[in-house]
Amino acid sequence: MSQSADLRTSRRDFLKTSGKFAAASALAGVAIPNVHAADSQTVKVALVGCGGRGTGAVGNALSTKGGPIKLVAMADVFENKLKSSFTTLKRTFAAKMDVPEDQKFLGFDAYKNAIDCLQPGDVAIFATPPAFRWVHFTYAIQKGVNVFMEKPVTVDGPTSRRMFKLADEADKKNMKVGVGLMVRHCRARQELLRRIKDGAIGEIILLRAYRMHGPVASAFSKARPGNMTDLMYQIQRFHSFLWASGGLFSDFYIHQVDECCWMKEAWPVQAHALGGRHYRGDNIDQNFDLYSVEYTFHDGTKFFMEGRTITGCHDEFSSYAQGTKGLAIISKSRHTPGQCAIFKGHNIASESVEWRARQPEANPYDLEWEDLLDAIRNDKPYNEVKRGVTASLVTSMGRMAAHTGQIVTYEDILNSDHEFAPNLDKLTAKSDPPVKPDREGKYPVPMPGINTKREY
Repeated sequence: MSQSADLRTSRRDFLKTSGKFAAASALAGVAIPNVHAADSQTVKVALVGCGGRGTGAVGNALSTKGGPIKLVAMADVFENKLKSSFTTLKRTFAAKMDVPEDQKFLGFDAYKNAIDCLQPGDVAIFATPPAFRWVHFTYAIQKGVNVFMEKPVTVDGPTSRRMFKLADEADKKNMKVGVGLMVRHCRARQELLRRIKDGAIGEIILLRAYRMHGPVASAFSKARPGNMTDLMYQIQRFHSFLWASGGLFSDFYIHQVDECCWMKEAWPVQAHALGGRHYRGDNIDQNFDLYSVEYTFHDGTKFFMEGRTITGCHDEFSSYAQGTKGLAIISKSRHTPGQCAIFKGHNIASESVEWRARQPEANPYDLEWEDLLDAIRNDKPYNEVKRGVTASLVTSMGRMAAHTGQIVTYEDILNSDHEFAPNLDKLTAKSDPPVKPDREGKYPVPMPGINTKREY
Protein backbone atom coordinates (compact mmCIF):
# COMPACT_ATOMS: atom_id res chain seq x y z
CA MET A 1 0.00 0.00 0.00
CA SER A 2 1.29 3.50 -0.81
CA GLN A 3 2.16 5.97 1.92
CA SER A 4 -0.75 8.18 0.82
CA ALA A 5 -3.28 5.36 0.83
CA ASP A 6 -2.07 4.10 4.18
CA LEU A 7 -2.43 7.54 5.77
CA ARG A 8 -5.96 7.99 4.45
CA THR A 9 -7.32 4.56 5.33
CA SER A 10 -5.97 4.23 8.85
CA ARG A 11 -7.01 7.45 10.57
CA ARG A 12 -8.34 5.72 13.68
CA ASP A 13 -5.35 3.35 13.73
CA PHE A 14 -3.25 6.34 14.82
CA LEU A 15 -5.06 6.02 18.17
CA LYS A 16 -2.29 3.76 19.39
CA THR A 17 0.11 6.68 19.51
CA SER A 18 -2.13 9.70 19.81
CA GLY A 19 -1.81 12.19 22.65
CA LYS A 20 -4.41 14.91 22.58
CA PHE A 21 -4.90 18.55 23.20
CA ALA A 22 -6.67 20.77 25.73
CA ALA A 23 -8.09 24.23 25.35
CA ALA A 24 -9.43 27.38 26.93
CA SER A 25 -11.80 30.36 26.65
CA ALA A 26 -15.24 30.48 25.09
CA LEU A 27 -16.16 33.86 23.61
CA ALA A 28 -19.28 35.51 22.23
CA GLY A 29 -20.06 35.54 18.49
CA VAL A 30 -19.83 38.39 16.01
CA ALA A 31 -21.33 38.80 12.56
CA ILE A 32 -19.38 36.98 9.84
CA PRO A 33 -19.97 36.79 6.07
CA ASN A 34 -21.14 33.56 4.43
CA VAL A 35 -18.54 30.90 4.99
CA HIS A 36 -18.20 29.23 1.63
CA ALA A 37 -15.42 29.18 -0.94
CA ALA A 38 -15.57 29.30 -4.73
CA ASP A 39 -14.35 26.27 -6.68
CA SER A 40 -11.05 27.98 -7.55
CA GLN A 41 -10.43 29.39 -4.07
CA THR A 42 -7.89 27.61 -1.89
CA VAL A 43 -9.46 26.23 1.27
CA LYS A 44 -7.05 26.61 4.15
CA VAL A 45 -7.01 24.07 6.97
CA ALA A 46 -5.92 24.42 10.60
CA LEU A 47 -5.37 21.32 12.71
CA VAL A 48 -6.18 21.48 16.42
CA GLY A 49 -5.06 18.24 18.08
CA CYS A 50 -2.11 16.64 16.31
CA GLY A 51 -2.41 13.02 17.40
CA GLY A 52 -3.39 10.14 15.17
CA ARG A 53 -6.95 11.24 14.53
CA GLY A 54 -5.99 14.76 13.57
CA THR A 55 -3.10 13.65 11.38
CA GLY A 56 -5.34 11.18 9.57
CA ALA A 57 -8.11 13.75 9.11
CA VAL A 58 -5.66 16.16 7.48
CA GLY A 59 -4.53 13.37 5.19
CA ASN A 60 -8.13 12.75 4.14
CA ALA A 61 -8.73 16.47 3.58
CA LEU A 62 -5.57 16.99 1.51
CA SER A 63 -6.42 13.95 -0.62
CA THR A 64 -9.67 15.45 -1.94
CA LYS A 65 -9.92 16.32 -5.63
CA GLY A 66 -12.59 19.02 -5.72
CA GLY A 67 -10.32 22.08 -5.58
CA PRO A 68 -7.15 23.56 -4.07
CA ILE A 69 -6.59 22.98 -0.37
CA LYS A 70 -3.65 23.40 1.98
CA LEU A 71 -2.70 23.00 5.63
CA VAL A 72 -1.59 26.32 7.14
CA ALA A 73 -1.57 25.95 10.93
CA MET A 74 -1.20 23.32 13.66
CA ALA A 75 -1.86 23.38 17.41
CA ASP A 76 -1.35 21.03 20.35
CA VAL A 77 -0.20 21.02 23.96
CA PHE A 78 2.31 18.24 23.27
CA GLU A 79 5.28 19.39 21.18
CA ASN A 80 6.26 15.85 20.23
CA LYS A 81 2.79 15.21 18.80
CA LEU A 82 2.89 18.35 16.69
CA LYS A 83 6.35 17.58 15.36
CA SER A 84 5.47 13.96 14.58
CA SER A 85 2.26 14.94 12.82
CA PHE A 86 4.00 17.56 10.71
CA THR A 87 6.76 15.14 9.70
CA THR A 88 4.29 12.38 8.82
CA LEU A 89 2.10 14.65 6.71
CA LYS A 90 5.04 16.29 4.94
CA ARG A 91 6.22 12.93 3.57
CA THR A 92 3.09 12.68 1.44
CA PHE A 93 1.56 16.14 1.21
CA ALA A 94 4.47 18.60 1.21
CA ALA A 95 3.07 20.45 -1.81
CA LYS A 96 -0.20 21.07 0.05
CA MET A 97 1.38 22.32 3.27
CA ASP A 98 2.36 25.85 4.19
CA VAL A 99 2.98 25.69 7.92
CA PRO A 100 5.91 27.92 8.89
CA GLU A 101 7.34 27.68 12.38
CA ASP A 102 5.37 30.71 13.55
CA GLN A 103 2.12 28.91 12.66
CA LYS A 104 2.88 25.87 14.80
CA PHE A 105 1.29 26.69 18.14
CA LEU A 106 1.76 25.08 21.55
CA GLY A 107 -0.19 25.55 24.77
CA PHE A 108 -3.67 25.82 26.17
CA ASP A 109 -4.52 28.83 23.98
CA ALA A 110 -2.94 27.36 20.86
CA TYR A 111 -6.29 26.50 19.29
CA LYS A 112 -7.14 30.21 19.12
CA ASN A 113 -3.88 31.01 17.35
CA ALA A 114 -4.47 28.27 14.79
CA ILE A 115 -8.06 29.33 14.09
CA ASP A 116 -6.91 32.95 13.76
CA CYS A 117 -4.84 31.86 10.73
CA LEU A 118 -8.09 31.11 8.89
CA GLN A 119 -10.76 33.16 7.16
CA PRO A 120 -14.45 32.46 6.46
CA GLY A 121 -14.53 29.64 3.92
CA ASP A 122 -11.63 27.79 5.56
CA VAL A 123 -11.82 24.77 7.88
CA ALA A 124 -10.66 24.09 11.43
CA ILE A 125 -10.19 20.42 12.36
CA PHE A 126 -10.92 19.58 16.00
CA ALA A 127 -9.31 16.26 16.92
CA THR A 128 -8.61 16.77 20.62
CA PRO A 129 -10.28 14.78 23.39
CA PRO A 130 -14.06 15.25 23.04
CA ALA A 131 -14.39 17.20 26.30
CA PHE A 132 -13.01 20.27 24.52
CA ARG A 133 -15.37 20.26 21.53
CA TRP A 134 -17.70 22.93 22.89
CA VAL A 135 -14.80 25.21 23.79
CA HIS A 136 -13.25 25.05 20.33
CA PHE A 137 -16.58 25.19 18.55
CA THR A 138 -17.54 28.35 20.43
CA TYR A 139 -14.41 30.13 19.19
CA ALA A 140 -14.86 28.84 15.63
CA ILE A 141 -18.38 30.26 15.63
CA GLN A 142 -17.05 33.61 16.79
CA LYS A 143 -14.53 33.60 13.95
CA GLY A 144 -17.02 32.26 11.40
CA VAL A 145 -14.87 29.39 10.08
CA ASN A 146 -16.12 26.00 8.97
CA VAL A 147 -15.38 22.99 11.17
CA PHE A 148 -14.67 19.29 11.01
CA MET A 149 -14.89 17.78 14.50
CA GLU A 150 -14.07 14.25 15.50
CA LYS A 151 -16.48 12.05 17.38
CA PRO A 152 -17.74 11.86 20.07
CA VAL A 153 -18.75 15.49 20.30
CA THR A 154 -19.99 15.30 23.90
CA VAL A 155 -19.59 12.98 26.90
CA ASP A 156 -22.36 14.13 29.26
CA GLY A 157 -25.73 15.87 29.45
CA PRO A 158 -24.66 19.46 30.22
CA THR A 159 -22.19 19.67 27.34
CA SER A 160 -24.74 18.04 25.02
CA ARG A 161 -27.27 20.75 25.80
CA ARG A 162 -24.56 23.34 25.17
CA MET A 163 -23.62 21.81 21.81
CA PHE A 164 -27.23 21.69 20.63
CA LYS A 165 -27.40 25.46 21.14
CA LEU A 166 -24.05 26.01 19.44
CA ALA A 167 -25.29 24.05 16.42
CA ASP A 168 -28.07 26.61 16.01
CA GLU A 169 -25.55 29.45 16.25
CA ALA A 170 -23.46 27.83 13.50
CA ASP A 171 -26.52 27.64 11.27
CA LYS A 172 -27.17 31.36 11.75
CA LYS A 173 -23.71 32.02 10.31
CA ASN A 174 -24.13 29.52 7.44
CA MET A 175 -21.18 27.52 8.72
CA LYS A 176 -20.52 24.08 7.27
CA VAL A 177 -19.77 21.57 10.02
CA GLY A 178 -18.83 17.93 9.61
CA VAL A 179 -18.70 15.34 12.39
CA GLY A 180 -16.42 12.31 12.14
CA LEU A 181 -19.14 9.66 12.05
CA MET A 182 -17.84 8.71 8.63
CA VAL A 183 -19.98 5.57 8.30
CA ARG A 184 -22.91 7.83 7.35
CA HIS A 185 -20.93 8.74 4.22
CA CYS A 186 -20.25 5.12 3.23
CA ARG A 187 -21.94 4.56 -0.13
CA ALA A 188 -22.38 0.83 0.53
CA ARG A 189 -24.23 1.50 3.79
CA GLN A 190 -26.32 4.17 2.09
CA GLU A 191 -27.37 1.57 -0.46
CA LEU A 192 -28.05 -0.92 2.35
CA LEU A 193 -30.34 1.59 4.03
CA ARG A 194 -32.24 2.15 0.79
CA ARG A 195 -32.79 -1.59 0.44
CA ILE A 196 -33.90 -1.96 4.07
CA LYS A 197 -36.37 0.89 3.58
CA ASP A 198 -37.66 -0.88 0.46
CA GLY A 199 -38.42 -3.96 2.56
CA ALA A 200 -35.48 -6.21 1.68
CA ILE A 201 -35.33 -7.74 5.19
CA GLY A 202 -38.89 -6.96 6.20
CA GLU A 203 -39.59 -5.04 9.39
CA ILE A 204 -36.55 -4.70 11.65
CA ILE A 205 -37.08 -6.73 14.81
CA LEU A 206 -33.55 -6.74 16.27
CA LEU A 207 -30.25 -4.89 15.96
CA ARG A 208 -27.00 -6.14 17.46
CA ALA A 209 -23.39 -4.99 17.43
CA TYR A 210 -20.13 -6.40 18.77
CA ARG A 211 -16.79 -4.77 19.46
CA MET A 212 -14.58 -7.27 21.23
CA HIS A 213 -10.78 -7.16 21.26
CA GLY A 214 -7.85 -6.59 23.56
CA PRO A 215 -6.83 -3.22 24.99
CA VAL A 216 -6.10 -0.56 22.36
CA ALA A 217 -5.15 3.11 22.32
CA SER A 218 -5.06 4.56 25.86
CA ALA A 219 -8.05 2.67 27.28
CA PHE A 220 -6.00 0.99 30.01
CA SER A 221 -3.35 2.98 31.87
CA LYS A 222 -0.70 2.41 34.49
CA ALA A 223 0.33 4.91 37.17
CA ARG A 224 1.32 8.38 36.05
CA PRO A 225 5.05 8.82 35.37
CA GLY A 226 6.81 11.31 37.61
CA ASN A 227 7.86 13.62 34.77
CA MET A 228 4.32 14.69 33.85
CA THR A 229 1.60 16.58 35.70
CA ASP A 230 -1.64 14.81 36.46
CA LEU A 231 -3.57 17.10 34.12
CA MET A 232 -1.26 16.46 31.17
CA TYR A 233 -1.27 12.74 31.88
CA GLN A 234 -5.06 12.65 31.74
CA ILE A 235 -5.08 14.56 28.47
CA GLN A 236 -2.44 12.28 26.97
CA ARG A 237 -4.23 9.11 28.15
CA PHE A 238 -7.69 10.47 27.40
CA HIS A 239 -9.40 7.13 26.71
CA SER A 240 -8.75 6.21 30.33
CA PHE A 241 -10.70 9.14 31.76
CA LEU A 242 -14.44 9.61 31.53
CA TRP A 243 -14.28 13.41 31.63
CA ALA A 244 -11.96 13.57 28.64
CA SER A 245 -13.53 11.04 26.28
CA GLY A 246 -16.48 9.25 27.84
CA GLY A 247 -14.05 6.35 28.23
CA LEU A 248 -13.63 3.45 25.87
CA PHE A 249 -17.40 2.94 25.64
CA SER A 250 -18.15 6.33 24.12
CA ASP A 251 -15.02 6.58 22.05
CA PHE A 252 -14.96 3.06 20.62
CA TYR A 253 -18.63 2.09 20.39
CA ILE A 254 -20.25 5.27 19.06
CA HIS A 255 -19.82 4.28 15.39
CA GLN A 256 -21.77 1.06 15.82
CA VAL A 257 -24.40 2.72 17.97
CA ASP A 258 -24.81 5.35 15.26
CA GLU A 259 -24.92 2.98 12.29
CA CYS A 260 -27.46 0.65 13.90
CA CYS A 261 -29.74 3.53 14.84
CA TRP A 262 -29.35 4.87 11.30
CA MET A 263 -30.64 1.62 9.83
CA LYS A 264 -33.59 1.77 12.21
CA GLU A 265 -34.08 5.48 11.38
CA ALA A 266 -34.72 6.10 15.07
CA TRP A 267 -32.93 6.70 18.35
CA PRO A 268 -33.43 4.54 21.46
CA VAL A 269 -35.48 5.95 24.32
CA GLN A 270 -33.79 4.01 27.13
CA ALA A 271 -30.90 1.73 28.02
CA HIS A 272 -30.46 -1.14 30.49
CA ALA A 273 -26.93 -2.45 30.87
CA LEU A 274 -24.34 -4.59 32.62
CA GLY A 275 -20.64 -3.91 33.03
CA GLY A 276 -17.61 -4.78 35.10
CA ARG A 277 -13.83 -4.86 35.54
CA HIS A 278 -11.72 -8.02 35.39
CA TYR A 279 -8.02 -8.87 35.83
CA ARG A 280 -7.07 -5.20 36.01
CA GLY A 281 -4.01 -5.49 38.25
CA ASP A 282 -2.31 -2.11 38.65
CA ASN A 283 -4.29 -0.28 35.97
CA ILE A 284 -5.56 3.07 37.25
CA ASP A 285 -8.06 4.08 34.54
CA GLN A 286 -11.83 4.50 35.02
CA ASN A 287 -13.03 2.04 32.35
CA PHE A 288 -14.92 -1.20 32.64
CA ASP A 289 -13.60 -3.88 30.30
CA LEU A 290 -16.98 -5.55 29.75
CA TYR A 291 -20.19 -3.83 28.64
CA SER A 292 -23.53 -5.29 27.58
CA VAL A 293 -26.26 -2.79 26.75
CA GLU A 294 -29.89 -3.38 25.82
CA TYR A 295 -31.20 -0.30 24.04
CA THR A 296 -34.97 -0.01 23.53
CA PHE A 297 -36.65 2.02 20.77
CA HIS A 298 -40.04 3.71 21.08
CA ASP A 299 -41.75 0.80 19.31
CA GLY A 300 -40.17 -1.75 21.67
CA THR A 301 -37.53 -3.00 19.23
CA LYS A 302 -34.24 -3.92 20.91
CA PHE A 303 -30.66 -3.10 19.99
CA PHE A 304 -27.91 -4.99 21.83
CA MET A 305 -24.43 -3.44 22.01
CA GLU A 306 -21.84 -5.92 23.27
CA GLY A 307 -18.34 -4.74 24.13
CA ARG A 308 -15.36 -6.51 25.64
CA THR A 309 -11.77 -5.32 26.03
CA ILE A 310 -9.99 -8.41 27.32
CA THR A 311 -7.02 -10.17 25.78
CA GLY A 312 -7.38 -13.88 24.97
CA CYS A 313 -11.13 -13.91 24.37
CA HIS A 314 -13.05 -14.33 21.14
CA ASP A 315 -12.62 -11.17 19.03
CA GLU A 316 -15.46 -9.76 16.96
CA PHE A 317 -16.20 -6.45 15.26
CA SER A 318 -19.56 -6.47 13.49
CA SER A 319 -23.07 -5.01 13.33
CA TYR A 320 -26.31 -6.64 12.13
CA ALA A 321 -29.93 -5.79 11.45
CA GLN A 322 -32.43 -8.64 11.61
CA GLY A 323 -35.87 -8.36 10.07
CA THR A 324 -38.98 -10.44 9.58
CA LYS A 325 -37.68 -11.65 6.18
CA GLY A 326 -33.91 -11.66 6.50
CA LEU A 327 -30.67 -10.36 7.94
CA ALA A 328 -28.34 -7.53 6.93
CA ILE A 329 -24.64 -7.08 7.66
CA ILE A 330 -24.03 -3.41 8.50
CA SER A 331 -20.34 -3.84 9.40
CA LYS A 332 -18.04 -6.80 9.17
CA SER A 333 -14.64 -6.89 10.91
CA ARG A 334 -13.96 -3.12 10.75
CA HIS A 335 -15.47 0.24 9.86
CA THR A 336 -14.21 0.06 6.29
CA PRO A 337 -14.84 -1.74 4.08
CA GLY A 338 -18.28 -2.41 5.56
CA GLN A 339 -18.82 -5.50 3.37
CA CYS A 340 -22.56 -4.92 3.67
CA ALA A 341 -24.83 -7.74 2.58
CA ILE A 342 -28.41 -8.98 2.78
CA PHE A 343 -29.38 -12.61 3.40
CA LYS A 344 -32.67 -14.41 3.05
CA GLY A 345 -33.55 -15.80 6.47
CA HIS A 346 -31.25 -15.40 9.47
CA ASN A 347 -28.29 -17.59 8.56
CA ILE A 348 -25.20 -16.00 7.06
CA ALA A 349 -24.55 -18.48 4.26
CA SER A 350 -23.44 -18.08 0.64
CA GLU A 351 -26.58 -19.78 -0.68
CA SER A 352 -28.74 -17.24 1.17
CA VAL A 353 -27.13 -14.07 -0.22
CA GLU A 354 -29.58 -11.72 -1.87
CA TRP A 355 -27.26 -8.71 -2.22
CA ARG A 356 -23.67 -7.78 -1.49
CA ALA A 357 -22.06 -4.36 -1.69
CA ARG A 358 -19.80 -3.99 -4.69
CA GLN A 359 -16.09 -4.21 -3.87
CA PRO A 360 -13.78 -2.41 -3.50
CA GLU A 361 -15.69 0.20 -1.52
CA ALA A 362 -14.78 3.86 -1.52
CA ASN A 363 -13.21 4.90 1.76
CA PRO A 364 -15.75 6.76 3.97
CA TYR A 365 -12.93 8.63 5.72
CA ASP A 366 -12.27 10.26 2.34
CA LEU A 367 -15.94 10.56 1.39
CA GLU A 368 -16.88 12.59 4.46
CA TRP A 369 -14.30 15.16 3.39
CA GLU A 370 -15.46 15.12 -0.23
CA ASP A 371 -18.98 15.83 1.01
CA LEU A 372 -17.96 18.59 3.44
CA LEU A 373 -15.76 20.41 0.93
CA ASP A 374 -18.43 20.13 -1.75
CA ALA A 375 -20.82 21.88 0.65
CA ILE A 376 -18.24 24.58 1.40
CA ARG A 377 -17.41 25.26 -2.24
CA ASN A 378 -21.00 25.17 -3.46
CA ASP A 379 -22.64 26.78 -0.41
CA LYS A 380 -24.89 23.84 0.41
CA PRO A 381 -26.55 23.50 3.83
CA TYR A 382 -24.31 21.23 5.90
CA ASN A 383 -24.33 20.88 9.67
CA GLU A 384 -23.94 17.42 11.24
CA VAL A 385 -23.61 18.67 14.81
CA LYS A 386 -27.08 17.88 16.15
CA ARG A 387 -26.93 14.33 14.79
CA GLY A 388 -23.43 13.98 16.21
CA VAL A 389 -24.59 15.21 19.61
CA THR A 390 -27.55 12.83 19.59
CA ALA A 391 -25.32 9.88 18.69
CA SER A 392 -22.92 10.89 21.46
CA LEU A 393 -25.76 11.26 23.94
CA VAL A 394 -27.33 7.90 23.09
CA THR A 395 -23.92 6.27 23.47
CA SER A 396 -23.49 7.99 26.85
CA MET A 397 -26.96 6.73 27.83
CA GLY A 398 -25.77 3.14 27.46
CA ARG A 399 -22.53 3.87 29.29
CA MET A 400 -24.38 5.53 32.18
CA ALA A 401 -26.77 2.59 32.47
CA ALA A 402 -23.81 0.21 32.86
CA HIS A 403 -21.93 2.48 35.26
CA THR A 404 -24.90 3.14 37.57
CA GLY A 405 -26.77 -0.16 37.29
CA GLN A 406 -29.98 1.74 36.52
CA ILE A 407 -32.32 1.99 33.55
CA VAL A 408 -31.42 5.32 31.97
CA THR A 409 -33.71 7.14 29.55
CA TYR A 410 -32.76 9.61 26.87
CA GLU A 411 -34.32 12.38 28.95
CA ASP A 412 -32.31 11.25 31.99
CA ILE A 413 -28.97 11.61 30.25
CA LEU A 414 -29.94 14.78 28.39
CA ASN A 415 -31.08 16.53 31.58
CA SER A 416 -28.37 15.16 33.86
CA ASP A 417 -26.59 17.83 35.91
CA HIS A 418 -23.33 15.87 36.13
CA GLU A 419 -20.87 17.80 33.97
CA PHE A 420 -17.70 15.72 34.14
CA ALA A 421 -15.31 18.65 33.65
CA PRO A 422 -16.85 22.07 34.41
CA ASN A 423 -15.09 25.27 33.35
CA LEU A 424 -12.83 23.73 30.72
CA ASP A 425 -12.87 27.08 28.95
CA LYS A 426 -10.82 28.42 31.89
CA LEU A 427 -8.31 25.54 32.00
CA THR A 428 -4.62 26.45 32.24
CA ALA A 429 -1.42 24.46 32.61
CA LYS A 430 -1.57 25.12 36.35
CA SER A 431 -5.18 23.98 36.79
CA ASP A 432 -6.12 20.99 38.89
CA PRO A 433 -7.19 18.00 36.81
CA PRO A 434 -10.95 17.36 36.51
CA VAL A 435 -10.54 14.06 38.39
CA LYS A 436 -8.01 13.30 41.10
CA PRO A 437 -6.40 10.01 42.17
CA ASP A 438 -6.50 8.49 45.63
CA ARG A 439 -3.43 7.85 47.77
CA GLU A 440 -2.62 4.75 45.71
CA GLY A 441 -2.72 6.73 42.47
CA LYS A 442 -5.98 5.17 41.30
CA TYR A 443 -8.93 7.14 39.98
CA PRO A 444 -12.59 6.71 40.95
CA VAL A 445 -14.35 3.95 39.04
CA PRO A 446 -18.09 3.47 38.53
CA MET A 447 -19.84 1.49 41.27
CA PRO A 448 -23.19 0.17 39.94
CA GLY A 449 -25.88 -0.04 42.59
CA ILE A 450 -23.91 2.18 44.97
CA ASN A 451 -23.45 5.32 42.92
CA THR A 452 -26.78 5.33 41.09
CA LYS A 453 -27.15 9.00 40.12
CA ARG A 454 -23.66 9.76 38.88
CA GLU A 455 -21.11 7.61 37.05
CA TYR A 456 -18.36 8.34 39.58
